[in-house]
Amino acid sequence: MQNIYEQFFFLKYSGGWSFAEAYNLPIGLREWFVKRLVQQLETEKEAMEKANKGGGSKSQTLSRHNQPPAPNTLKTG
Repeated sequence: MQNIYEQFFFLKYSGGWSFAEAYNLPIGLREWFVKRLVQQLETEKEAMEKANKGGGSKSQTLSRHNQPPAPNTLKTG
């Protein structure tokens, strides 16, 4: 019974499901969603770790020399 509540909590907390939605799912489908959500979160975590590696930030600070031009509708004068 504890495992079922853990599944409900996980689907609600990490997946945005309501309790009623998780409760009313057939058992096999609920277990598939839990496994798939775990897989998705692990993939996202690996991608974030990979993006954070590699010697510093890849971001760029905008200056007047490298910023994109403003749309014509915003230009004055």
